[in-house]
Amino acid sequence: MTIDLQISRYIERWTTSPFAAADGQPWTIVRDAEALVRSAIAHLGAEYRIESDIAVHASATLEPGAVLKGPAIIGPHCFVAAGAYLRGGVYLDEECIIGPNAELKTSFMFKGSKIAHLNFVGDSILGAGVNVEAGAIIANYRNEQDDKRIRILFHGEVIDTGIDKFGALLGDGTRIGANAAIAPGAILPPNSRIGRLQLVDQSPSAA
Repeated sequence: MTIDLQISRYIERWTTSPFAAADGQPWTIVRDAEALVRSAIAHLGAEYRIESDIAVHASATLEPGAVLKGPAIIGPHCFVAAGAYLRGGVYLDEECIIGPNAELKTSFMFKGSKIAHLNFVGDSILGAGVNVEAGAIIANYRNEQDDKRIRILFHGEVIDTGIDKFGALLGDGTRIGANAAIAPGAILPPNSRIGRLQLVDQSPSAA
């Protein structure tokens, strides 16, 4: 593979995050998300309330009925709504919003990013200022294919990730419209715009 997919090229805040040393291919990062988040928890300050493997900043808001399964870090001024479900290694930077009945699985979200409500985001990395409107899905598994291994057609080159679960890398400022579907293995550069009901599928089989 000749394409450079270091996360820091898509997400500026990655270089100052607890995960800066792990800069590399995004599917490798999400594969190791649980270990990375657990390690980061050990270095948090006193402004975090830590219970077992869940750390919540004192300024964050968790509504009654939100479900968190560690490891998880909920950063300053984040909001997690009733009915939200976070699991599998989750990191929320500052001022992130997880709306009602949204599910975030094995994912990283950076400053000011939002998933509205009725969303599923799996095995993904969302840059700062990303907005995912209601009902949009970032899928993480090729259920429709016999060969589940995720391959990505990117700039004319086929990238074989070697894994079967990876959602997307969304660069800073990306916007995804309501009820859009992002198929497993998507790489969207900063400030991408995906319309409502649009399908993004970067698999070679979809070309």
